[in-house]
Amino acid sequence: MSAGESSGSVVRRILLGSQLRRLRESRGITREAAGYSIRASESKISRMELGRVSFKARDVEDLLTLYGVADEAERDSLLGLAREANVAGWWHSYGDVLPGWFQTYVGLEGAASLIRIYEVQFVHGLLQTEAYAHAVVSRGMRGASPAEIDRRVALRLERQKVLVSERAPTFHAVLDEAALRRPYGEREVMRTQLRHLIDMSEQSNIRLQVMPFSHGGHAGESGAFTMLRFPESDLSDIVYLEQLTSALYLDKPEEVAQYEKAMAALAQESPSPEESRDLLRGLLQLT
Repeated sequence: MSAGESSGSVVRRILLGSQLRRLRESRGITREAAGYSIRASESKISRMELGRVSFKARDVEDLLTLYGVADEAERDSLLGLAREANVAGWWHSYGDVLPGWFQTYVGLEGAASLIRIYEVQFVHGLLQTEAYAHAVVSRGMRGASPAEIDRRVALRLERQKVLVSERAPTFHAVLDEAALRRPYGEREVMRTQLRHLIDMSEQSNIRLQVMPFSHGGHAGESGAFTMLRFPESDLSDIVYLEQLTSALYLDKPEEVAQYEKAMAALAQESPSPEESRDLLRGLLQLT
């Protein structure tokens, strides 16, 4: 199974979930009533509609009946989507170190055609060197075994392949200067990481900007965030907000629009990619 196919299954799961949500809401049926019809809880309906769980054909059939979907072609289409959505992704082999709430993100990241991020704590995972990633994971997972740390680093490096794949997305990153000055690992680890950022910034599908301290306050005051856009026209943009033990996935147009404005402002207020590359070279000389 290719990474593209497995990532596509996550998109299909979210597509199916969003269509089931629209059908339920159009019929004025509560999540509680929908859950009762498939012998499940309201929270399971919520997870299904968010694309967080796999779909059983019987559950989808019962929900479609409850929602009044009688057209055989429409039913077959949605049931086919459910079958395709249950294909396991490559990241499932990392289930021992991959939190359930992050598995959805890995799949979405691999399926996106445009990834936009703002990062303030450290260099974004897709741009980390192996040594820097090891330092970050070790700092964040105090007490973890060396084997677990190595597994988490391996997962991060596997994710990075998306940027050089045949269907590589456009990747736009705005890194706060704080993320570049905060040391992770020894001096040479940071120097190698800065050189890697300079090299990556020259890739045609990557736009890298640095928000310098000298700018003062800016639109990223709420903290780090990721925005994902997909080639499927019927799938809305998703904003991903990572927390300590969970994550939020926002797809309501009014919420996404606020992050669109923030990202646009960050891009406008930050030095251009060329100027940011010079800033990175300056930081390299100081490190």
